[in-house]
Amino acid sequence: MSEINRNTTELLMNKHGIDISMFDKSFVNKTILQRIDLTGCLDIADYNRFVAENETEAALFNGLLRVSYSEFFRNPLTFSVLESIVLPEMVFRKRNNNSKEIRIWSAACAGGHETYSLAILLENLIGQNDKMRYRIFGTDQDETQINKARLGEYCKDCTGNIRQKQLEKWFVPTGNSWSVIPELKKHIKFSVFNLLSKQYSSPPDSIYGDFDLVMCANVLFYYKPEVQKIIMDKIRESLADDGLLVTGEAEREILKTGKFKEVFPQSGIFRKK
Repeated sequence: MSEINRNTTELLMNKHGIDISMFDKSFVNKTILQRIDLTGCLDIADYNRFVAENETEAALFNGLLRVSYSEFFRNPLTFSVLESIVLPEMVFRKRNNNSKEIRIWSAACAGGHETYSLAILLENLIGQNDKMRYRIFGTDQDETQINKARLGEYCKDCTGNIRQKQLEKWFVPTGNSWSVIPELKKHIKFSVFNLLSKQYSSPPDSIYGDFDLVMCANVLFYYKPEVQKIIMDKIRESLADDGLLVTGEAEREILKTGKFKEVFPQSGIFRKK
C-alpha cells in the first residue's frame, strides 16, 4: 500500500498539483483501485499513466478525495441528544447569562443539509419574538457545494429524515424538489473555507470564532493522524470555553485520543478537556 501511495502521490503532485499525502492511506488506495476498475486500466502503473495524460480524470480523482456528502439529521442519536438536551440547555444558560446569541459552526457542511437541520432545531426552541438569536456559519472547501447550500433546494428523496411537520413549515415544494424558505436562511451564513487553512482558525465571516457548538462530522477519518490533529486543534481553538464539538459515529475514537471528552455516551458530542 505504501508503494501505491508513494508512486501516485509523486505523479499527481507533479503533474496536476494534487496533494494526496494528507489523506489516510487505505482511503486513497481504495479510491485508486475503484478508478482502475471503472476506467479499465490494467494496474496501478497503467492508471498512473492515464491520470498523467488526462486532466479530466485528474480532476475527478481530486474531487473523490474531497468527499462532499451529507443528509438531514444524519445521525439520529446525535441529533436526538442535540434536540432534547444540548440545545435546550444552551438556550437556558445563555438566557440566564443575559447572552443574546448562540454561535454555531457547521464545518464541512457540503450541500447544507446539516446546517439547515440545526437551524430547524433552534427555530423550534427560540420564538420569533424572543430576544435570543442564533448564527450558524456553514463552510466547505468546495464552492460548488456551498452554492448548493445557499440555494437550499433538495430532491424529495433527500428529505426523508425530516419530520413531515418540519418539512411543511420550513420548505416549499418546487417541482420534484423541496426548497428552504427564506425565514430559515436568515440566520445562516455560507462561505468557502478550508479546514487546513494556515491563515485562519475559524471562518473569516465569523470574525472571532468563540463557537458554542462546532459540527465536524464524517471528515476526520479521511485524513492521516497528523492532519486530524491539525483540524482538531483548529476547532478546539475556535470553541468557546464551554463549547461542544460534534463528530461522526465512526470518529469517536479519534476524538477520545485527543484533547476532548465525550459528554454523552455514544453520541459523538465532545467537550474540551
